[in-house]
Amino acid sequence: MDTKELLKKVRKIEIKTRRLSDHIFGGEYHSTFKGRGMTFSEVRQYQFGDDVRNIDWNVTARYNEPYIKVFEEERELTMMLMVDISGSEWFGTEAQFKNEIITEIAATLAFSATQNNDKIGLILFSDAIELYIPPKKGRSHVLRIIRELIEFKPKSKLTNIAEALKFLSNVMKKKAIVFVLSDFIADDYKQNLKIAANRHDITGIRVFDKREESIPNLGMVQMQDEESGELVLINTASKSVRENYSSYYHEKVAYYKETFTKSGAGSIDCRVDESYVKKLLGYFKRR
Repeated sequence: MDTKELLKKVRKIEIKTRRLSDHIFGGEYHSTFKGRGMTFSEVRQYQFGDDVRNIDWNVTARYNEPYIKVFEEERELTMMLMVDISGSEWFGTEAQFKNEIITEIAATLAFSATQNNDKIGLILFSDAIELYIPPKKGRSHVLRIIRELIEFKPKSKLTNIAEALKFLSNVMKKKAIVFVLSDFIADDYKQNLKIAANRHDITGIRVFDKREESIPNLGMVQMQDEESGELVLINTASKSVRENYSSYYHEKVAYYKETFTKSGAGSIDCRVDESYVKKLLGYFKRR
């Protein structure tokens, strides 16, 4: 992809996701993820309806009229976006691939965080850590994150969620808001998630295509595993083949839901042909 095309794509995503974060998610995100407490901001004249408990009696006595203390929420929160960029994210039978939806969701969350003056960091992972961008503030930083999400080419097509969570625990010593975006067709990450969730506020966002849930009866079909690259001939007419695939898929989904629930982490399911806006809003409001 040339620079002009890349910038055009970044701008398109910025316009769409920034509008969402400005009009919908900014306030929801702020009320869902609270800061560390309240800090003194200023003293101003008392107005009808103000809480009398906040009257500053020293200033009131000095000016012979009521003044109150104003407090602001002390935020300084950090959001970490952990994004699975393995081969399976390039699957899609609808209008968009899974990785395109993941990019939009990540950008919307990033702009919501930046609107609240929070820092945003990025971890791109396959079966290894492909890229780590330390948390920073500002629009230009968010645009860099979007550029990486669009054009980064992973060295591996495999997935290892446990390794990504282990890396998170090593680099983020202070509490962070963490979103893990993946299809979660993986296993053996229970222990690492438990450790990370003890320190951080973690939410898993499972992005999937409805065609992944089962294989239709199409007779003999040559298929390629997006992660291993292996070409195999599959007899989709066989009921046991279809049942085995369906069982394997739903086993991974059940593992994801159970693991996130037991670890005290949140989870959201986003199908590529459904509105991720409704899913995210619903999640924020439930919390």
